[in-house]
Amino acid sequence: MPYHCRHCGGTFCAEHRLPENHDCPGLDNWDDPGGVFDSGFDDSVSSTSSSSSEGLAARLGINTGPGSIFSYFRGNMTYVFLGAMWITFFAQQVFLNFVVGLDRFGRVEDPEMFRLYESIFILSAEHPEYVWTWFTSIFSHSTATLWHIAGNSIWIFFFGRIVEKYIGSRDFTLLFLASGALAGLGQIAIGIIEGTGGGVLGASGAGLAIGGVLVVLNPNLRVYIWGILPMPMWAIVGFYAALSAFGLLGVGVSNVANVAHLVGLAIGIVYGQRVKNKISTPGTLRFGGGGPGGPGGPGGRRRGPF
Repeated sequence: MPYHCRHCGGTFCAEHRLPENHDCPGLDNWDDPGGVFDSGFDDSVSSTSSSSSEGLAARLGINTGPGSIFSYFRGNMTYVFLGAMWITFFAQQVFLNFVVGLDRFGRVEDPEMFRLYESIFILSAEHPEYVWTWFTSIFSHSTATLWHIAGNSIWIFFFGRIVEKYIGSRDFTLLFLASGALAGLGQIAIGIIEGTGGGVLGASGAGLAIGGVLVVLNPNLRVYIWGILPMPMWAIVGFYAALSAFGLLGVGVSNVANVAHLVGLAIGIVYGQRVKNKISTPGTLRFGGGGPGGPGGPGGRRRGPF
């Protein structure tokens, strides 16, 4: 039976299942007298030939080894981010309905509390200095419909798991948060320059960064939509990139953060180019959740009606 290598993402027969038997790229990082590959969160495993060098976690006295709290996040950060998205979504609903107050037409009853809501969940052009919103806005989504968060969740669930296996949980975490924040900042920067203001929320910048990494590392990865229709990864990501590009020209779905999509995609492509020579990739993925993200990309939106 075939065996899946969790270090490089490849699939091998029993004879070549061990990393040393299929020239696993992870062997390049081997410098652990305990005989354990870098889990992605364990900085104590050095990637250099110097056995005396220590990672940041070890220098700070933080235990990232087996049995520590960090061990539960290894290989699971995709699920952590998905959980954070849905928890934030429900927190938004509670805040809007029980703190801000909405009438039966969905109109805000307490504008002052709504401004507080915005300062917590939305990265806005009016207050880019609210640094926490650089990150809370990644996990926040439009409350007017489930499709925004559902579309992003489908995309991240299927593709995030692959990228996390390729690059490790630590680097995946940094990529997700950095690309999501920079994508949002890019979107509001346009609003500031154009004088239109506005804000942004949603994980689609990070989602398209994930797509950008896959386009570089495995552009011909076959994705089976509904388990039947095969499509290469480059075509799927190219489709959403084209939608965002047309959106900037005023063509397509309105109220979508097209700049954030393209910034996230660019970050993913650049990162993918940096690591592409270190990673081995499989050739197929069975994707049974329907089309990822729906109109306008994986779901990022400007601030609009909630």
